[in-house]
Amino acid sequence: MTDSDRTAAAPEPTGGEQPDESGAHGTAPAPAADSAPPAPRDTPGAGTRRLPPEAASIAAGYGFTGPALELGALLWDGACLPDAPVRIPLSMLNRHGLVAGATGTGKTKTLQLIAEQLSANGVPVFLADVKGDVSGISAPGEPGDRVAERSAQVGQEWRAEGFPCEFYGLGGNGPGIPLRATVTSFGPVLLSKVLQLNQTQEQSLGLIFHYADSKGLELYDLKDLRAVVGFLVSDVGKAELKGIGGLSTATAGVILRSLTAFEQQGAESFFGEPEFDTSELLRLAPDGSGRGLVSVLELPAVQDKPQLFSTFLMWLLADLFQKLPEVGDVDRPKLVFFFDEAHLLFTGASKAFLESITQTVRLIRSKGVGIFFVTQTPKDVPGDVLAQLGNRVQHALRAFTPDDAKALKATVRTFPKSPYDLEELLTGLGTGEAVITVLSEQGAPTPVAATRLRAPQSLMRPIDAAALDGAVKSSSLYGRYAEPVDRESAFEKLSAAEQAREAAAVTAALNPPSPAPGSAAGRPKKQDESLAEQVVGSGIFRSLARSVGTQLGREISRSLFGTRRR
Repeated sequence: MTDSDRTAAAPEPTGGEQPDESGAHGTAPAPAADSAPPAPRDTPGAGTRRLPPEAASIAAGYGFTGPALELGALLWDGACLPDAPVRIPLSMLNRHGLVAGATGTGKTKTLQLIAEQLSANGVPVFLADVKGDVSGISAPGEPGDRVAERSAQVGQEWRAEGFPCEFYGLGGNGPGIPLRATVTSFGPVLLSKVLQLNQTQEQSLGLIFHYADSKGLELYDLKDLRAVVGFLVSDVGKAELKGIGGLSTATAGVILRSLTAFEQQGAESFFGEPEFDTSELLRLAPDGSGRGLVSVLELPAVQDKPQLFSTFLMWLLADLFQKLPEVGDVDRPKLVFFFDEAHLLFTGASKAFLESITQTVRLIRSKGVGIFFVTQTPKDVPGDVLAQLGNRVQHALRAFTPDDAKALKATVRTFPKSPYDLEELLTGLGTGEAVITVLSEQGAPTPVAATRLRAPQSLMRPIDAAALDGAVKSSSLYGRYAEPVDRESAFEKLSAAEQAREAAAVTAALNPPSPAPGSAAGRPKKQDESLAEQVVGSGIFRSLARSVGTQLGREISRSLFGTRRR
């Protein structure tokens, strides 16, 4: 069945068709005849007592026995079949997924729909609110004609319901509990991605982190990193890295200029203390309901800095990866992480960064964490990552240009064989409709199903600013993370050493010794003694060395992305 008049994008009747034995397995019961909604005017009288054989075969593929999230109802031959629900097993959410589609096709509402049901099933959720329109998940939805029509079409018993939420903001920019990371914890690989450094510069930055780690020079914020870079290219510090390749003045200059530009974008507030404890994302609702807490990262204030927030999301994920124990296959995930605007993460990424992403996605499944990438087309995600994404929700694609047409054909090739004409179908889907294939409870791909999605039960618009501010300030976490802390770190230690060195030089100049003629002290100082040797031999430098000496031999252990192991 591939002719265009059978595409699922066409208007549909809503009569309650009864499935046959093959389509009834595991599906929701059909609505009573007297409660069935009338068919739309453009397809009067549609609806039959039995599912067509092809539709029944697809429906049987979604007849799961265990807990599952309800996504919507099957679209077939121009009709929406409420007796053929399309679902995803709860136990397969840690096999990762992709939500893709052109702008305006309903991706955000799909995230909201999935996040609601995860929360209701006791699974914590993290999602990024790039456009500022997801905060409504915390409030009950508003009934209306469109909601009633959609719920009738898909056989949904809709009721307004809000879900427990915690709102965060990057470094206190915009509403939300401030999320901060120390530069040390962020690591050289992720920071290189944010600073857009090339491979050579990334390696040099890794050398700088190595030196700071080994010498106990804490890199809490950007001024700490700037101080260490400046020290290592100074006359005093050049000798420190000489044995392992050194740091060229040109490379240091690029890094310092990149840091300056980064700070001018307002990024300085994202780095520092108190550092966010990512285990906060794994909590249940404090009301004792057993629902998973939905953590919403509010990003409208920094949506013009996509490389920053996308890389910061990767830091959250990498930090979780380090903390969580191996659990293998679980009945339900410990956390589902939605990575919105995922194409921004991969654009211009270094080879090391891409390899780290691939490895994280591959391994974090066994720690009970599911990742859903949200983007416009599957080609935005590297092939090695895309191969790890077992669940697919593909909204409509547009084919207005040759490049669009090429992307459409590439997308079609990523789906299992299907009785649908997918090229025709993907360009004809309406808002809130998608082509879906997921992993069954046995881990096998389900049949491709054109689906009309359910309506979210929470508010499908942002809550007002006063309500959002109230939710933030009433949180138990607000007092812990709201105010920044500036402890002694690399900047203060190196500044103190520099000031002491200058003071010692001034004192020596003002109070020269009066050696006896012919004594050893009266002979000129060796010309080949470098300034570094003079400073290393000074009392203040030895004092500094003692203050960081407890860290020697305890270099910070780093993992994927070069992030700090805790």
